[in-house]
Amino acid sequence: MHERAPLISSSISRRNFYGRLASLISAFGITGTALASAASKDGVTSAGGEEVSHSAESIHQEVVFKASPKRIYEALTDAKQFTKVTALIADMSAGPAEISREAGGSFSCFGGRIVGRHVELVPNERIVQAWRVAAWDEGIYSIVRFELKEEGSGTRLVFDHTGFPNGDGEHLASGWKAHYWEPLAKFLA
Repeated sequence: MHERAPLISSSISRRNFYGRLASLISAFGITGTALASAASKDGVTSAGGEEVSHSAESIHQEVVFKASPKRIYEALTDAKQFTKVTALIADMSAGPAEISREAGGSFSCFGGRIVGRHVELVPNERIVQAWRVAAWDEGIYSIVRFELKEEGSGTRLVFDHTGFPNGDGEHLASGWKAHYWEPLAKFLA
């Protein structure tokens, strides 16, 4: 079996990483300030409003899936399942995901284009990640938070993304829809 390269440069220790993460969390907060998007497509229903805040770079989206919180949590935290989700994206060949099942563990998806670490994992309820696009400057991490709430026979996923580079908000907001919510809805169908 071959050794995997670490997702974070060896020049950044775990202690240094968490120190930077704590600064980022206190500077930007865990939750965003923008309103949710309005859409319904492929079994995904969203609440009304805007996606990208105009007062701060943050994204807030709420999506209702026809699946249990457990099923959605598993699809987002299990490498084999998430690889199947990304295989449903028409315009992308993503490659296999690598996702740790432990808080503090690393993840890599979309062929290594998205990497990070789990800050908090509460099974079937919440996922908080230090999340980055690999092309961002070294040491730049944003915070993503997936909150799963039962709603009727489905689940409302309340999503917040903060701390990303200025100007990336609209691109990231559309990417969450196209690369996460729409293929996830197909996978869960």
